[in-house]
Amino acid sequence: MNDKKVIAVTGATGAQGGGVARAILADPDSGFAVRALTRNPDSSAAMELAALGAEVVQADFYDEPSVHKAFEGAYGAFLVTNFWAHGSAAKETEEVNVLARAAKATGIRHVVWSTLEDTRELLPLEDERMPVLQDKYNVPHFDAKGEANELFRQAGVPTTFLNTTFFFQGFLQGLGPQRAEDGVLTLTLPIEDGKLLSGVDVNDIGRTTLAIFKGGDRFVGETIGLAGDHLTGAQYATKFETALGEPVRFQPVPYDVFRSLDIPAAEELANMFQYYGDFDQEFTAARDLNKLRELNPALKSFDDWLADNASKIKGS
Repeated sequence: MNDKKVIAVTGATGAQGGGVARAILADPDSGFAVRALTRNPDSSAAMELAALGAEVVQADFYDEPSVHKAFEGAYGAFLVTNFWAHGSAAKETEEVNVLARAAKATGIRHVVWSTLEDTRELLPLEDERMPVLQDKYNVPHFDAKGEANELFRQAGVPTTFLNTTFFFQGFLQGLGPQRAEDGVLTLTLPIEDGKLLSGVDVNDIGRTTLAIFKGGDRFVGETIGLAGDHLTGAQYATKFETALGEPVRFQPVPYDVFRSLDIPAAEELANMFQYYGDFDQEFTAARDLNKLRELNPALKSFDDWLADNASKIKGS
């Protein structure tokens, strides 16, 4: 263990950080060890990582010295922030500032920053096709992360920018096919018919991050767009149909209708899906599936993911 390079993993008890920690821990020959950062080292998820061989340390983004201490002596760091914990782009920017300062101050040699496109690069705020949110964003959880990329550059932190996308796991969290009043399973999504929606197994963030750390300096300064598949709503429905063994139809929901729904973050999610749809060619072009499979041969397509997860969807 002592001769291994330490990778500090933020969000280690969450989906992204947990996937990174597990990918590293599952590869004993990688040359890396895991230092898992968590606000609560006594949580069951933290204790599970410790049992797998991770060093678990307490750290809180709102206690900057704790982050510095957790980064001390680490070779690399996987950094992720959880916008949905507070829903504030301003707070997320504060968190990234802490991470960038701590990474610089402690001499981290390679950061993999889980980020997203700044939608304003393709969709200026003056464009009236969607409402402006939190005063200066189209999709706050995209734009704040994309804007924060510059914080790592300005700090001189050696960083790989990993642009993620929609998680296939969303289909297990309310977005999967539901039985309509006529009894037919229906995949209802706020994206126009014929538009591509890039998706990824959240665990491929971990597998791809490990590959980036193994690749070392050649990935520093690079932006890597991640996805496991690019499919239309109808294509997702067809694949669900095959996996579930019964008809599944696709039903698009107009963006404005979705914005009006009485659900948390309806406006933000509608803006996100509209960005996916309106700029699907640019978004998918930034995620070359063939190149991604060269980097991460275990990258899961939607078919692969369904093979593992269809049983959790049956009966919806």
